[in-house]
Amino acid sequence: MAKILITGASGFIGGFLVEHGLSENHTIYAAVRASSNTKNLSDPKINIIHLNLADKNSLVQKWLNLRKEIGKFDYVIHNAGATKVLDKADFETINTEYTKNLVESFVTAGMIPDKFVYISSLAAYGPGNENTFDPIKISDTPNPITNYGKSKLKAEQFLFHQNKVPFLIFRPTGVYGPRDTGYYKFIKSINNHIEIYLGSTHQKLSFIFVHDLVSLIFKSLQTNNINKAYFVTDGKNYTSRQFAAITKKILNKKTVRIIFPLFFVKFAAYLSECFALLTKKPTLFTTDKYKEITRQNWACDASETIGDFNFRPRYNLQLGVKTTVEWYKKNRWL
Repeated sequence: MAKILITGASGFIGGFLVEHGLSENHTIYAAVRASSNTKNLSDPKINIIHLNLADKNSLVQKWLNLRKEIGKFDYVIHNAGATKVLDKADFETINTEYTKNLVESFVTAGMIPDKFVYISSLAAYGPGNENTFDPIKISDTPNPITNYGKSKLKAEQFLFHQNKVPFLIFRPTGVYGPRDTGYYKFIKSINNHIEIYLGSTHQKLSFIFVHDLVSLIFKSLQTNNINKAYFVTDGKNYTSRQFAAITKKILNKKTVRIIFPLFFVKFAAYLSECFALLTKKPTLFTTDKYKEITRQNWACDASETIGDFNFRPRYNLQLGVKTTVEWYKKNRWL
């Protein structure tokens, strides 16, 4: 079995990556910050490593010390990153520069893995055409519209321009599932009979259930595919109204539909950003994020992923939402 390092292991996707790796009997090294909440990493088989990705020299020393014990990691799954910050410049620091530090430290320490998997985002490409509503394709020119998306794209570009560490890049669309707090807010509002939209009920969306994403990542480790980037979806595209309809059916709820005008959403994002600065607690709902959540075309073409990995997602949106709702109810989130 393989020795696998997973960064961002304490997060939503990271926790499922760790669990899946253990289920396949791999030796898992879960990289977290010293301040991270590790309640989902309690399995004694998990090797927890505290990393400071801001300090390349400390990373090199960490790998040199570890090399004496284990040799090297077979694979690295770099899932760590920032989705909310107080200073927008920190997106590039954390998502771009820290990725560079990690990759370059492996090279310096002679710990180059057989494959380095980078978890990017559809935000690195930006939204699709809102006139034709054609799905975003790999052949399209990336045009990220947020600081977060730009920072993820710069990390991707770094990987493509270096030639020492073999890599794969995955750009998931909307990732949801048990323990997710993002889509939980929308599902909770529907459970409370309120159906909220920002500007339009026909925003084009794409999704991937967390278990399918994780399964694909581990499957990719066993392939010969390297130095390419892929979109990850369940193979279908939806409208925000379809997402709501599926959720209402599963919850057996009727709702009051509320469509907030864009000027109101933008002003609310501005207030949220100001409050975050005052309290020094970062928020996802910012004027930068407003650009993303109000764009109308996030439909995506993942045909290359299906072709290169024979990827067949087990969860469509209906089954995925049903499974997620069952978990929320079991754990008294709903």
